[in-house]
Amino acid sequence: MLPSLAGRDWLARSQTVMRALAAGGYEARAVGGAVRNALMGLPVGDVDIATTAKPEETIKACEAAGLKCVPTGLAHGTVTVLSDGSAFEVTTLREDVETFGRHATVAYTADWTADARRRDFTMNALYCAADGTVSDPLGGWPDLVARRIRFIGDPAERIREDYLRILRFFRFQAEVGQGAPDGAALDACVRERHGLANLSAERVRSELIKLLSAADPLAGVGPMFDFGLLSPLLRAAPRPGLLSRLVVAEREVSASIDAILRLSALAVATADDIAPLAERLRLSNAERDDLIVIDHNAATLTALSDAAARRTLYTDGARQWQRRALAAAAAGAGTRWRTLHALPQSWQVPPFPLRGADALALGIAPGPRVGELLASVEAWWIESDFTADQAALRQRLAEMAR
Repeated sequence: MLPSLAGRDWLARSQTVMRALAAGGYEARAVGGAVRNALMGLPVGDVDIATTAKPEETIKACEAAGLKCVPTGLAHGTVTVLSDGSAFEVTTLREDVETFGRHATVAYTADWTADARRRDFTMNALYCAADGTVSDPLGGWPDLVARRIRFIGDPAERIREDYLRILRFFRFQAEVGQGAPDGAALDACVRERHGLANLSAERVRSELIKLLSAADPLAGVGPMFDFGLLSPLLRAAPRPGLLSRLVVAEREVSASIDAILRLSALAVATADDIAPLAERLRLSNAERDDLIVIDHNAATLTALSDAAARRTLYTDGARQWQRRALAAAAAGAGTRWRTLHALPQSWQVPPFPLRGADALALGIAPGPRVGELLASVEAWWIESDFTADQAALRQRLAEMAR
């Protein structure tokens, strides 16, 4: 027997919408990730709702209940309904009449099983009514219990409808899968891998970053590497071994997951790799700047003296310093990287004691020279291992200003 999800907070938030549709004479159920995650005991984010109501009927029923509706995807049968500070995508049940890759001729339907057949994985085709009752039109519950990522119907057909499903398969394997990948699904992903070349950079980036954000990215990255799916995406030689060491290091020091650092371990062997990778995946400027070259030189961080480590931490800032310590671990450094990673907690980075007012008090005219002098004094202070106090720094500034 399927469990009930009654009493869940996320379901309570969505009940207003489902009851508004029920008042109009339509069925409505939560579907997809919210139901899957709730059944797995995982956090629930956005809640999508499927309904027998057509878009115009959804709008009429929800507005009659005082809810605001935004026609965000009428062409796809979707209306965004705002309720209790949350946004719910409400989509009319659909069935495929004819498919052309990502494009399909669809018809609205009242058949929940037909709607389920359009979805990607069996565990994503579970529905939950407002009272918490879960329905399973395609037998996805056993797969969910086993954490088995299995395509609905013929895996190759599902993939040809949207080749992004190859990446979604490996991402779900990393996020919620358990054990070896489903054989039929894996075989279809390998046979249909040519379709990955047709995906936009933005869609590839989104799925790859989600995959690298999983607690165990190697569960997805490993099979992709083994079967040759990863190199064409990155256009570089992947390094799953470095990624594995990085993940182990993150766990040892309870570091937050950093998908861009993981991407660096996987694909940034030289500085020349950064620009092409950023362009290939359409990374933002901030993401591009966060990429780190992880090679044997990254491990030399652990050879810094204590004073040099403090100087570098001061210059880099705590976040970047700790990322470099993890990069050293990924590069195969010894054990000192752990001590270096903890340095921001054991040594508080001091603020530079002087300001522009200190220079102006010496009669130095406002302008670029103020900044230049302060930068020179700060460099001297850093080289002193931050030992010079404010009085000594002011004296040094006065001497340099003469």
